Amino acid sequence: MTIQLKVYDESAVTALCSTRANEKKAWQTMALLDTQVNVQQALVDAAQFGIRYVLLGICEDIGPKANLGNGGANQAWSAFLKRFLNQPHNQFITTQKVLLLGEVNVDDLMAQSNLLDNQQTQQLTQLRALCQQLDERVESVLNLIFKAGLEPIIIGGGHNNCLGIIRALSKHKNTPINAINFDPHADFRECEGRHSGNGFRYAYNEKHLNNYHVIGLHELKNNQAIITAMNEANFKFNSYQAIQVKREITLTQAINNALNCFDEAPLGVEVDLDSITGMPVSAYTCCGFSVSDTEHFVHLAAKKRQSTYLHLCEAAPSQHPNGLDSGMQHCGQVITALVNSYIQSKESL
Repeated sequence: MTIQLKVYDESAVTALCSTRANEKKAWQTMALLDTQVNVQQALVDAAQFGIRYVLLGICEDIGPKANLGNGGANQAWSAFLKRFLNQPHNQFITTQKVLLLGEVNVDDLMAQSNLLDNQQTQQLTQLRALCQQLDERVESVLNLIFKAGLEPIIIGGGHNNCLGIIRALSKHKNTPINAINFDPHADFRECEGRHSGNGFRYAYNEKHLNNYHVIGLHELKNNQAIITAMNEANFKFNSYQAIQVKREITLTQAINNALNCFDEAPLGVEVDLDSITGMPVSAYTCCGFSVSDTEHFVHLAAKKRQSTYLHLCEAAPSQHPNGLDSGMQHCGQVITALVNSYIQSKESL
């Protein structure tokens, strides 16, 4: 299989970077891959030179559209980059251990998807077939990263991409993995064709997912079939209502209890940004968690030594009520905060 990856060089990011007198920016401390060397070997070399984290973008909204949702998740990666690269570098963030790899190549798939209407049954089927092709591309790129012993931070696109990530990690480790997901939706819909709402169900059915816990699941945004399927798989959740409405358990207690129930298998840290109140996303919510709550989730999950990747998905800048420019600023700031939270937590271990 051809690895569908756009590897960034300096020319790919120069236009995004700014400078300021007497201040070092994050981009000035980060690494880019040597494009003259085989990608797998270059990643191995990067790990030997002290790189630990790999930033990877997925600029697609095929999965959300295939789930009958809104588009726009293809813009999250560029929103993040402009903010993250230009933050000041100081003693509190080790961006010198970060490699800016690039993005999964989805241009051809996106061009096809943009011609399709998810309200037309036949075209919806075509969108789901494209999502299945996307799964394969994501898996192939993540396989390179895991083989090099690096920790990916995957940004952009729909939650459909969890399947490719989980497949790659499970196959690399030769064991089913665990996942903790901060999300109002379980994304455990039936296997009716691939989309953003059933990635964890496919991963479970394929025996790549061992244990799965959802923090903040909204009791009124998941159908009974989803809840039943979760119960049958013996997967647990702490609901938004239990944490925020009834106050039966604190967010910290819910997260720590879940983390303590996982075994020694690799752990995926998943965040659907539609868990955040007022966030421009594929499925907007007024009833969610704060950005600082979400940072706290990432911080605690990253402290679990088995945690192996961070996946931040579903941000859709164009869905901001004040337009795209506001959405790009909003998404860039929030995603950057979550990435910083992950790296700071990992580096404190």
